[in-house]
Amino acid sequence: MEALVCKKLGDPTVPTSQEGTEKAIEFERSHPIPALESPTSVRVRVKATSLNYANYLQILGKYQEKPPLPFIPGSDYSGIVDAVGPAVSKFKIGDPVCSVAALGSFAQFIVADQSLLFGVPEGCDLVAAGALPVAFGTSHVALLHRANLTSGQVLLVLGAAGGVGLAAVQIGKVVGAIVIAVARGTEKVQYLKSLGVDHVVDSSSQSIIQSVKDFLKTRKLKGVDVLYDPVGGKLTKEAMKVLSWGAHILVIGFASGEVPVIPANIALVKNWTVHGLYWGSYRIHRPAVLEDSVNELLSWVARGLITIRISHTYRLPEAHLAFSAIRDRKAIGKVMILLDDPSSVRSKL
Repeated sequence: MEALVCKKLGDPTVPTSQEGTEKAIEFERSHPIPALESPTSVRVRVKATSLNYANYLQILGKYQEKPPLPFIPGSDYSGIVDAVGPAVSKFKIGDPVCSVAALGSFAQFIVADQSLLFGVPEGCDLVAAGALPVAFGTSHVALLHRANLTSGQVLLVLGAAGGVGLAAVQIGKVVGAIVIAVARGTEKVQYLKSLGVDHVVDSSSQSIIQSVKDFLKTRKLKGVDVLYDPVGGKLTKEAMKVLSWGAHILVIGFASGEVPVIPANIALVKNWTVHGLYWGSYRIHRPAVLEDSVNELLSWVARGLITIRISHTYRLPEAHLAFSAIRDRKAIGKVMILLDDPSSVRSKL
């Protein structure tokens, strides 16, 4: 099978075909097809797999989880059931499914236990299903399970045009929150406005704090109730200036490359709650929460309540271009790798 293999830590944006350069990732055309591992194992022929910033950091060696070399990267994916173990009861060959793996989705086939797979409902695009689990799952668990975001509350989303940011924006609108989004550049701002965001700040040309304060004043709002922060750095420090008493701060990631400092004395005085959110660990510690979350999100997609924007698509040998799009923040939404004919993958089930 075709697979992308990380054989050394390094820059995944270097072309896999480039000669004379020691590469972090290599494209293999004849990697062994994984066998079923247990009676309840399912082998999936991968149709689409998602790139997340965590995948980029992992190949660089800068992520919190560092698997032994060599490994096949990749996390959330969708595909069609190719083979099932004798004790599999939830799925049959030909069923559309999606899931999240610790590793291994940047390949034509992947094996998972049936308990870790989600059936893709009728009417849900298969590429969208492959883009959903990590980005939308992270935002859904953070906003609804941790911060308990409710209708009428004010949600401020930093990095709102990225994968998790767009997910947070849409989930906020579904539950009836007042959504303020921060993004950089006219194209990103216009797309966020098209989603019905209540207020969008262009961080490349506007003062974020002043713009947010003016909006809050116009709407006679006291402040931001929930801060969704996948960016970190100076932006976090600025955003804290508009938080209300009793606000929730969701620490999602550090796309800026800088871990912010949240003053404990101010958190004490203002009764802030700071939540660290590492979505992947829910599979170990709270698997039922994760399962309920993804199933609800899949139903939302099928009903048209949320839209998963696919910003860029690439083939497996073009993975370096996909990682470049992630690194350079070119994406408005998700970056995907397609492992089948794009026209057949994008068809409705």
